Amino acid sequence: MTKAVLGIIGGSGFYDLPLTNARQERIASPWGEPSDSLTIGEVEGLTVVFLPRHGRGHRLSPSDINYRANIDVLKRAGVTDLVSVSACGSFREHLPPGTFVLVDQFIDRTFARPKSFFGAGCVAHVSLAEPVSPRLVERVAAAARAEAIPHHTGGTYLAMEGPQFSTLAESKLYRAWGCDVIGMTNMPEAKLAREAEICYATVAMVTDFDSWHPDHGTVDITQIIKVMTENGEKARRLVARLARDFPREHEPCPIGSDRALEHAIITAPDARDPALVTKLDAVAGRVLAKAIAQ
Repeated sequence: MTKAVLGIIGGSGFYDLPLTNARQERIASPWGEPSDSLTIGEVEGLTVVFLPRHGRGHRLSPSDINYRANIDVLKRAGVTDLVSVSACGSFREHLPPGTFVLVDQFIDRTFARPKSFFGAGCVAHVSLAEPVSPRLVERVAAAARAEAIPHHTGGTYLAMEGPQFSTLAESKLYRAWGCDVIGMTNMPEAKLAREAEICYATVAMVTDFDSWHPDHGTVDITQIIKVMTENGEKARRLVARLARDFPREHEPCPIGSDRALEHAIITAPDARDPALVTKLDAVAGRVLAKAIAQ
């Protein structure tokens, strides 16, 4: 069995996480600079690794985040299960501000971000039909119930580029598509976590109704920040409960997200770019080492 290491990516309004025996560690990545140093500590014996997605002080816009470096350093820190905590807008009346949505699908409308660790010299195709790990989502839902946090399991997250909020026409379009929430950060994060064979789940914390809502009007940043602060307190409770109850041995993912690269790399071993293979040492080391051994 593999030791479980729980990773938490904190989004807007969630920049720190109190942990026992905590230390700051800056891990180098061949993919560039991650958002910040990692906070590595424990919750009742479970190793927890925390990374503020926007950097402490919210220095990085969604388009400026180095998603590849973030996932790479979390992988190097041993993270097996990763929970993304993110602010979002809602397209549904039954998902009001303050609700935590445990989404199970994504639509990626981002366009200015590298979206894969793989490319020319080492091509890989992972499955994303089910982009979150169901067993991890169940653990998060159980923690939300235990803490009496308003939540909803299931839903589609529309990832937009930002940093501007949606136009009214866009908001109505995404709602008509059947999307439930909208945010700016979970893509390509979820795709990269799958390529890194890390189990992934999203807690989308609703801060507002998007601009489609007839009684809501334009998105009010002042009101968003107020709700964001309240959500941050609930998120800390959620993570503490999740970590306390989390299994100490990694549970194999029923959809194979922790084995996503098993048959995904298409490029023949003798045709692979050595420089790219070197950069993939953490993300794909398990399968690349197997290929070398064969």
